[in-house]
Amino acid sequence: MTTPLAAIIARDYGTPALVIDMDRVERNIARIQAVCDAAGVANRPHIKTHKSPLIAKMQIAGGAIGITCQKLGEAEIMADNGIDDILISYNLVGDEKMARLAALQAKAKITVAADNAFVVEGLKKAAAISGLPLDVVVECDTGRQRAGVETPAEAIELARLIDTSEGLSFAGFLLYPTETGWPAAQKFYDEALAGVRALGLEPRIVSTGGTPNLKNVGSLKGATEHRFGTYIYNDRMQVEAGSATWDDCALNVYSTVVSRAGPDRGILDAGSKTLTSDTGGLDGHGLILEHPEAKIARFAEEHGFLDLTRSNTRPKVGDVVRIVPNHVCVVVNMFDEIVMVRGEEVIGVLPVAARGRLK
Repeated sequence: MTTPLAAIIARDYGTPALVIDMDRVERNIARIQAVCDAAGVANRPHIKTHKSPLIAKMQIAGGAIGITCQKLGEAEIMADNGIDDILISYNLVGDEKMARLAALQAKAKITVAADNAFVVEGLKKAAAISGLPLDVVVECDTGRQRAGVETPAEAIELARLIDTSEGLSFAGFLLYPTETGWPAAQKFYDEALAGVRALGLEPRIVSTGGTPNLKNVGSLKGATEHRFGTYIYNDRMQVEAGSATWDDCALNVYSTVVSRAGPDRGILDAGSKTLTSDTGGLDGHGLILEHPEAKIARFAEEHGFLDLTRSNTRPKVGDVVRIVPNHVCVVVNMFDEIVMVRGEEVIGVLPVAARGRLK
């Protein structure tokens, strides 16, 4: 069954389409700001999920101190739209990026992350080009085994190197503990803190991260801020993690059923180029709100394969359904624009301004 709003979306914008409920977006902003305020840490939301200066400005107006970007290209879009306090939580490498980083310093207060001496050496070039001091936080691996120094001793040594590098200033630490790894992260941080203090240094920023860490915000003694990202829209992964409810999921993919060749199967017009192949470790590729027992079992590029064997209701060809994606961040990056709604009314179109800014 197609809802009246879904019929309007299909008629005026076509499917597959991304649609955000702005009432829910505003509630999510207020909810997470309240969590940070109660925990006594600043809110520095990660824009990797929404990639929109308009949404970022809503977050700042709601109390955020600034934003986090994962890539330099995202930060450039945000600075060009007037956002002036940006943390880039990623190692930046190469002369081309150093020239761009130097230009960005003239537009906004920039803090960057580093986890090795090679990156620090390059950051010196950006500071020299800009003629402005550059704040650098040491990224620490506290269990996820992505980027980050692995030991407090490495963190201390990198802080010393930053402090003694011309044009650079040691600003603090960047951490992303696992959901159960906060005691180990505290031990890591305490050792690193003692070590940098022995060098006469004091971290101004101790940044923790992750929407899945909602319940842990403020648990790290010494933390100054938290980087929430996915919370702005939420998704099936966040519901599974207990960080959101279905009512907190502000973004749906609207998709049309284009084939029902068999009684237990069907095809959506949303395939891997829409919902992406990132399952987030979940069964199927999204929750269909109208048919929650149905399973989006697999993909071709433009085909979503429906398994209806467990579903008590069966969609018809032409029905427009709403899907809560497994991982909303990657889905947003597939679209140029998102339809904004309030209730049953379309209120505008939001450009995904930083879409594809991966370098």
